[in-house]
Order: sequence, then structure tokens, then C-alpha cells
Amino acid sequence: MHDIRLIRENPQAFDAALARRGVEPVAESLLALDARRRAVTTQMQEAQSRRNDASKAVGQAMAQGDKDKAEALKAEVAELKQTLPALEDEDRTLAAELHDALAGLPNLPADDVPPGEDESANVELSQWGDRREFAFEPKEHADLGPALGMDFETGANISGARFTFLRGQMARLHRALGQFMLDRQTTGNGYTECAPPLLVRDEAAFGTGQLPKFTEDLFPTSRDMTFYHYAIDRLGPVSAGASIRDTILETVKAYDEWVKPPEKHERLWLIPTAEVSLTNAVREQIIDEAQFPIRMTALTPCFRSEAGAAGKDTRGFIRQHQFEKVELVSVVRPEESEAEHERMTECAEGVLQALGLPYRKMLLCAGDMGATARKTYDLEVWLPGQGAWREISSCSNCGDYQARRMNARYKPEGSKKTEFVHTLNGSGLAVGRTLVAVMENYQQEDGSVEVPEALRPYMGGIENLTP
Repeated sequence: MHDIRLIRENPQAFDAALARRGVEPVAESLLALDARRRAVTTQMQEAQSRRNDASKAVGQAMAQGDKDKAEALKAEVAELKQTLPALEDEDRTLAAELHDALAGLPNLPADDVPPGEDESANVELSQWGDRREFAFEPKEHADLGPALGMDFETGANISGARFTFLRGQMARLHRALGQFMLDRQTTGNGYTECAPPLLVRDEAAFGTGQLPKFTEDLFPTSRDMTFYHYAIDRLGPVSAGASIRDTILETVKAYDEWVKPPEKHERLWLIPTAEVSLTNAVREQIIDEAQFPIRMTALTPCFRSEAGAAGKDTRGFIRQHQFEKVELVSVVRPEESEAEHERMTECAEGVLQALGLPYRKMLLCAGDMGATARKTYDLEVWLPGQGAWREISSCSNCGDYQARRMNARYKPEGSKKTEFVHTLNGSGLAVGRTLVAVMENYQQEDGSVEVPEALRPYMGGIENLTP
């Protein structure tokens, strides 16, 4: 979310920053809409003030016995009462239009973010660890997995593509990874463990930037049984060739048009990451400075439709609709956010180092960052089976972008005014992708997988996963 006052002060700089993200100039249209809204607001306020003054003047005129003046004033008040609702409606409409226009724009990139349109322009900052030399041809995890308990077929039969059923030793290793990461971020790095909701309201999804722009990447639900009855009556069986998700979204849209307030259902969204729940823990608050820095972490299931990733990573465990992740969220003063970004990234790197997994640190270019980020580091782990680097963590400084959407503020010591906080989020790490990295980096020629030493206390001493 952007501050229209800053755009008024320097529209050229605003457009220039957005241009780095491939966004066409918008400052002129935003300022024109802002000018219309301000003019209507002024007109409305003047009309309200005149109505109040005229109402008081009626009594004064009556007291002075000037009936003609009193009647004229009454007529003016009546006319103002007729025109004011239209002005108030127009003011609300224009304010909503401006809000939506600002909310639909991405964050401005930091000055040191490199230019570029896609991942090809990202900059490698460093590498850690030695890539293992194999005496045999290393396999991809999708080929290793089935004999070890990674059941793609059952997952697909139950839920469809991009779902996996983990069994036995594989499920235990997956659990061990999540617990190891969570313990490291809490006892080692000072994050407070949280167990947040997995379902969030529209306001929460808007606050962290998932709504309204990325609706298609979320899984919606509803708390109103009327919706389900409506869906059954309206659609019946899903038509051949139609995805269940598309059918649900079509029904949600039709239901929104059909139902009327106050009967309208309250829709909830499955979280795509615990970032949504954790960051919104400070929404609509004025935070006491003594609480900074606020550092939270959670191990949760995450749900993503991957609408923008059709055809990508359809094989294996890399890109799932349901996965687990240890999320890191920080809320800090503006002057602390850059240092906190470095610290958060180091906390994520520490997990990879403890597991002995080679990785590289990338600074994302302006065109490859998420919409809410002003600066992002990606950590990419080496997968010998694929012979490629793959993202395993993304750590972003969002500045005050999310805080403005959530109205999360603090009052600096000695100041009478509040300021917006800065928010940061990162993966510490994605559990499924780390499982893949362990499998490919620790695989043996006989198809077994050695358990990294750091995980053995969480595995009851098991040292190898065997086919």
C-alpha cells in the first residue's frame, strides 16, 4: 500500500520506481483521482458546515421575530439535506477507488535492488558448502522416493495432482526436519514459537498482500452453509474437463452476486504461508516500542493453488498444493529493517549449514520479487539429481507496505505522531523442499539415504532410510 501524499510530493520518482518492476506510469491518473476526491470532500465538508450554521441561524432568526429569514434558512437546510447524501456517496466511492488503485500496485524496490525482468537478472552474492562428488549417477528425488515411502500415486488418487502421501520412515524424516528447524529458530535464534490459525479472513489476506491481486493462488472456503446448499443446487456435478477449483471460484462469484447483506457469508482462506497469520498479529495496533524487535515463527501446513505455475515442477515433491514450512516474521522500527533482513537471512542459512546442504544466496532483481517486497534474498540449494540450484528459502523486507494495509503503527519515543512499522518475512525453511535436498545430497548407490547427523536425535537414532 502506498501513501498518496508521497506520490503528490514526487510523482516522477514514484513512476520511475514502479517502472523498474515493469509497471506503466500511474502517478498522473492517481493524482487526478485524488484531486477529484479532495474536491468532493471539500464540497461535502463545506455543505455540512453550512447546514450546521444555517440550522443554528434558524433559531436566532425566530428569536428575533424575522420569520422570512427563518423560512429562507429552513429551505436552505432542507436543500442541503437533499444534496449531502449524494456528495457523501460520491466521496465514499472516490475514496474506495483511490484505495483500490493504490492497493493494486506492488511495493517500490529498494535502491540497491538490481534491474531486470525475471530470474535471469538475479545476482549471486555468495555460495556455501562443497557439492558432493558421486561415484555413481545421482538420481532425482522422484525416482528415489517411492521405494522410501514417498507415495505420489496414493496422494494423487486421494486429492489429485500435486499432492503426496508420505509413509513410514519418509514421514518421520519429514517430521524431524520440521521439528529441527522450529527448535533452531526458537532456542537458537530467539524467535517466539506460535501456533496461528490456518484459516484467515479477507482483511488478513489483504493485509499481507494476497488479496485482491493474487486471489487465484488461494484456496477459498466459507462458514455459511447456505453457500454449500446454493452451490449444490446451482451447479450439480462438476462438468467434464472443469477443475474443481475453477468450479468453486465460479460458484463463489455467483453466490456473492446472489446473496444480499446482512446475509452475506463470511469467506475464509486457507493460508498460503504462516506469514499471513503471523504478520496480522499486529494489525490495527499501536505497538509499544519496548516490544521491538518482534520475532515470530511457526511450523504450519500451507496451501497454494499454484495458479501461476501451470506445467512447472509437476513431477515430484517440489511444487505441492499442500506443504509444510517454518515461517519467520519480524516487526521492527523502520531504521532497523535492513539489519533485520540480513539477520533473518542468516537464520535461514544456518539451517542449511547445519544440515550440510550446499546453497547459494541470490539478490532478486526488481522484476522477480514478490509484489509486497522492497528487497528479497533467495537461498537456492544444490540438487545433484537435477543438477540444478532450486529455491528453498525466500527472505523479504516489505518496509511499511504491509503495515499500511494493516494499519500497524508505533509511537516513537518523544513523538506525538505514530509511524508505520516495517515487516519482514522469510522461510526458515520449506520442509518439503529441504526433504528433497536431503534425499538427493545424501543418497547412496543402493537407493538408501543417509540421515544428516543434526537430524538423528529427531529420528530415534535412525541413520539411514532404506528401500
